[in-house]
Amino acid sequence: MSATPPNHRASRRSRRLLAAAAGLATVGALVAALPAGAAGGDRSVPGHGHGYGHGRTVDVQLLSFNDLHGNLEPPTGSAGHVSELQHDGTVKSIPAGGVEYLATSLREARKGSRYSVTAAAGDMVGASPLLSGLFHDEPTIEALNKLDLDVAGVGNHEFDEGAVELARLQNGGCHPVDGCYEEGKEFEGADFPYLAANVTKESTGKPILKPYTVWKKNGVRIGFIGVTLEGTADIVSANGIKGLKFHDEVETINKYARELDRKGVKSIVALIHEGGSPASTSYNYDCDSPGVGDGISGPIAEIAKNITPRVDALVTGHTHQAYVCTIPDPSGKPRMVTSASSYGKLYTDTTLTYDRRTKDIVRTSVKSANHVVSRDQPKAQDMTDLIARWKELVEPIANRPQGFISADINGRGATTPEKPLGNLIADAQLAGLAPADKGGAQLALMNPGGIRSDLVYKASGSEGDGVVTYGEAYTVQPFTNMMNVVDLTGAQLITALQQQVSGPNEASPKILQVSEGFTYTLDLTKTGADRIVVDSVKLNGEAIDPSKSYRVAMNEFLAGGGDGFPVLKEHTNKLVGASDLDVFNAYLAGNSSAEAPIAPPKADRITVVQ
Repeated sequence: MSATPPNHRASRRSRRLLAAAAGLATVGALVAALPAGAAGGDRSVPGHGHGYGHGRTVDVQLLSFNDLHGNLEPPTGSAGHVSELQHDGTVKSIPAGGVEYLATSLREARKGSRYSVTAAAGDMVGASPLLSGLFHDEPTIEALNKLDLDVAGVGNHEFDEGAVELARLQNGGCHPVDGCYEEGKEFEGADFPYLAANVTKESTGKPILKPYTVWKKNGVRIGFIGVTLEGTADIVSANGIKGLKFHDEVETINKYARELDRKGVKSIVALIHEGGSPASTSYNYDCDSPGVGDGISGPIAEIAKNITPRVDALVTGHTHQAYVCTIPDPSGKPRMVTSASSYGKLYTDTTLTYDRRTKDIVRTSVKSANHVVSRDQPKAQDMTDLIARWKELVEPIANRPQGFISADINGRGATTPEKPLGNLIADAQLAGLAPADKGGAQLALMNPGGIRSDLVYKASGSEGDGVVTYGEAYTVQPFTNMMNVVDLTGAQLITALQQQVSGPNEASPKILQVSEGFTYTLDLTKTGADRIVVDSVKLNGEAIDPSKSYRVAMNEFLAGGGDGFPVLKEHTNKLVGASDLDVFNAYLAGNSSAEAPIAPPKADRITVVQ
């Protein structure tokens, strides 16, 4: 329904998790500002259930989602659809997502549930569209409060603007640089606790936020432990996490599960911002076929097998995939592992049967399913009003035309290693930084994770079909990374290509997008670094010379070795240019018009052998 939920602001301050004192200037001060007992404690989180349970057991509804990334409006293009497997074996594409619909879905799902708790597994903010990102994701936190989110684990993108900014999102207060956005209103922060069990201050070893919280209702108690992926430091800017350490997910969860158990909390859910890849992209695919957990691979499969049996269910994220699987715990008992895709397109509804006598979850009774947040249901009016309020502030900037395209140019929604939008971005970076006074770049490399959306031909507003607005360009590249032009040897370039498919990237390759003229062969029949056919690596038709120096354009994140490319840190002769977004917009403006729009680039730079 579209009715506004009860207002919890009167108790907001008492419910808030203090992560940093006002005026913090460094990450090092975060832990000092935590309240007594913040390193672990039974913080009661009110439930949304109705009435009381009867008998020995009671069913607790766990609603969960992940990787919202500030997508308040319905995501566009292929990123705004989910795949549904039909009875006849065909696959149907369904438009989904948008907080106006997510709110309706969650509120409808809670009806009739005596005990209901809502949790999220990280990346609620960060890499967000302009509507949220321009305002440092304050609109998304406000929306999550209205959704009555009870608890969230942190994801890597919660650290995009640093740990101090994460503390502000938790506690409230105006942005230290941009101030308050609405006259007479101060940002009040999150009503729900962010949990970061495996993120500690190096100097003290203490978590920067609470590691866990306990949801309570009528004697029912369920503990939630929140962790982000151990490799977060490799995929966010180093400046914002200076002085922090990210620990092993399994060891951390097992540690706090023991602590909760000692405190009498036997029912435990882990919120893990790490995930896997199911064998099918359809949200309703049975990943327990032919056997338990057979249909899923990736980091979460190994993590799940090693987390203590004290934990009753795992809510996961990060890979933007949809799955509901049962993976055996270390004792061999099946345990539910779920993920709800991304951008609010799905939510997971899990039934946890709580035994009042043992205070534990009856694992054999756990049931779970993903549900589509369809756009053919009523919008939640309070979310519509929230979006309209922030759009009024953002529209003068968002609606500025930047360029023209002749058709959809897929980026995030592309299923191939080489993405048409990745090619366009790399070409833009090369064009902007090739002049001698701009760095003299000979080629450009773009990390695929930095491409957050597609460019869609159909108009999103009144701008007209084919017009790329500033808001749309920002949604594609929301990080505002500064561009770098650096010297790399041919040997280092080849090593960078090999690091796409080896080391930390072997299990989940990160294929760099390359500018026109840079070509090579990717042989997926081989393993590790051997997937790169070294003799095939060429620039403008000439083989790369391992001993020669090349001028390479890339964003500062990649130049710092981000995304598992440590060799890129070995560069020399760095020149810092404009931001990636400015370079992209300049290219759109200079290379397209209504009469001559940009066509999707051919994906012919990387030859893939399968």
